[in-house]
Amino acid sequence: MSDVYDKAKRSAVMARVRSRDTGPELRLRRLLTGLGARYRLHRQDLPGSPDVVMPGRRLAFFVHGCFWHGHDCPRGARVPKANREYWLAKVARNVARDVRTQAALVEAGWRVETVWECDLKDEAALTERLQALLDSTSASARPASSRAAST
Repeated sequence: MSDVYDKAKRSAVMARVRSRDTGPELRLRRLLTGLGARYRLHRQDLPGSPDVVMPGRRLAFFVHGCFWHGHDCPRGARVPKANREYWLAKVARNVARDVRTQAALVEAGWRVETVWECDLKDEAALTERLQALLDSTSASARPASSRAAST
């Protein structure tokens, strides 16, 4: 059986691809909630409308699908057989947009973290990474007077 769909079937498949509340995004949110983190979702007033935002920590998370954003893992390196040039250009545009978005957020004083779809395969390692991020931003997010009092 061929992996190539006709135009109507491909359109139906692509229409089901979501940009919000994806499985990987929900898993990240579950991990952050388990760590006691408070966050906001899809802040449209920020460049790129990050998937998860912690305003007090000035920390923004993007959850990227490896294929869609050109990750260097096996799934991200895969190129469809059909319409190859279109998909290479599409992923290149996504990567360029991601770079612009991240630069704009950093310029505005935000820390930006990307969680790749493949990072969620090892939830223990990702949880450690998230905890380290929360620990490093919690001290810098508090006013200097309260940091000095706690040391």
